[in-house]
Amino acid sequence: LQLVESGGTLVQPGGSLRLSCATSGFTLDYYAIGWFRQAPGKEREGVACIESRSSGNTYYADSVKGRFTISRDDAKNMAYLQMNSLEAEDTAVYYCAARWKFGGCEVVSNFYNHWGQGTQVTVSS
Repeated sequence: LQLVESGGTLVQPGGSLRLSCATSGFTLDYYAIGWFRQAPGKEREGVACIESRSSGNTYYADSVKGRFTISRDDAKNMAYLQMNSLEAEDTAVYYCAARWKFGGCEVVSNFYNHWGQGTQVTVSS
């Protein structure tokens, strides 16, 4: 199983960015997907998660609610994180993660057992 993040770059405060997570080696349909981030000197933080195709419900950390949107395209084996109104505090390495789960997801690291390598997002003027 493989997850590969992309789309991270330098962006100005107030800007937008869409991260992508390409998955391979498994059928995404019945996997919960989570996005996490880790800033220098800080612990990994949950950002958002989306349930498997059975429901597609989404959940967000309070720090990103209303600004970030998680989505998935099972036909393309892709997941996305749309980030708007970016702030300097959003600077971090962003990771996508997956777990086989027919229904439900959690925005906590130990819920997931498959991880990507991360992509750097820097918000700075």
